[in-house]
Amino acid sequence: MVKPIGPVCNLACKYCFYLEKQHLFPDNERYKMSDEILETFVKNYIETNPAQEVGFAWQGGEPTLMGVDFFRKAVELQKKYSNGKKITNAFQTNGIVLDDEWCGFLAENHFLVGISIDGPPEINDQFRVDKLGKPTTEIIVRSIEKMKKMGVTFNSLSCVNRLSGSKPLEVYNFLKSIGVDFMQFIPIVERLPDEEAEKLGIELATPPNLDEEPEASEVTKWSVQPRQYGNFLNSIFDEWMKQDVGKIFVQIFDVALSAWVGYPPGLCSFAPQCGNALILEHNGDVYACDHFMYPKYNRGNILEKSLDEMVFSTEQIKFGSDKLNALPNFCLKCGVRFVCNGGCPKQRFLKTKQGDPGLNYLCAGYKKFFKHIDPYMQTMAELIQTGRPAADIMIKK
Repeated sequence: MVKPIGPVCNLACKYCFYLEKQHLFPDNERYKMSDEILETFVKNYIETNPAQEVGFAWQGGEPTLMGVDFFRKAVELQKKYSNGKKITNAFQTNGIVLDDEWCGFLAENHFLVGISIDGPPEINDQFRVDKLGKPTTEIIVRSIEKMKKMGVTFNSLSCVNRLSGSKPLEVYNFLKSIGVDFMQFIPIVERLPDEEAEKLGIELATPPNLDEEPEASEVTKWSVQPRQYGNFLNSIFDEWMKQDVGKIFVQIFDVALSAWVGYPPGLCSFAPQCGNALILEHNGDVYACDHFMYPKYNRGNILEKSLDEMVFSTEQIKFGSDKLNALPNFCLKCGVRFVCNGGCPKQRFLKTKQGDPGLNYLCAGYKKFFKHIDPYMQTMAELIQTGRPAADIMIKK
């Protein structure tokens, strides 16, 4: 994942964990990726990637602040170094500056756009505000309409917080009403600052070290609660089952179905091991993960080391394998481990009832959700294995 503008953004979302990363860079930081870093990365990433289809993911901060010409340059470099490989691009944005020029570029170059919107105005505008604290929903909806009109492929990225977590159907039905067919629901979980965060001058806790006892820390008042998140997903799933299977696609439902069919979950937070989703910052530094962008997880700089050296470093391999190796016995024996695999390491800061560290904060919610959908997933898996679409479950009910 590439962050060409670093943590710089034109919004001031109240729950954002990345804006504060500005404290980790020098005061005179330019916060814009240079042409040298861009070309070095594009060339190295394509050359070292063994797949015949190479996917680039662009994020921020807010990547549109780099300007559309930066991404035109990126596409030209991708063509230059593609060497016969198919290149794809995913692009995450808040949608604030998506004008005709941007949408034309994104459509013409087949970018998959993830646009952030948490729900209707009474939900979205509580947290997703501009630098003056003003609401953003109306602007985002206009951008979605523009993308639809100009043929941009997009999905919605909705953060599930303490407020939206109690209003699942309001969120789901609103997204449907504005023409969203592909949805992601991202749980917001952040802890109040720990000792290391205070040393770094940041306001949110650093991720837990799975090798050590978790430090006691309360979550922020806007973090979604575990069972609340489970109820949120259950409510949307039940509504989806009535008439939307095969019409509306929800990432966590697709990931779950993949697991029930027998494939590894296609989402890093649910994968048995992690470490494959590294971050390239605007200055060329590479970090272990988007949620672990702290000095001790810095793997080097793209101008000084190849991606191979950093991805396959001893530190990064251990980082990835720790997710599995540090699972508490409680998780190893769990009936839904095959789909959640302990969840994201960033959220594994609780202890089990037996006193073992490494339990995911959202464990109770995940269990609630995965147990609820189990009979439906089994039926859909059987349909797929007999050559029928999963949507036929709506006929069988």
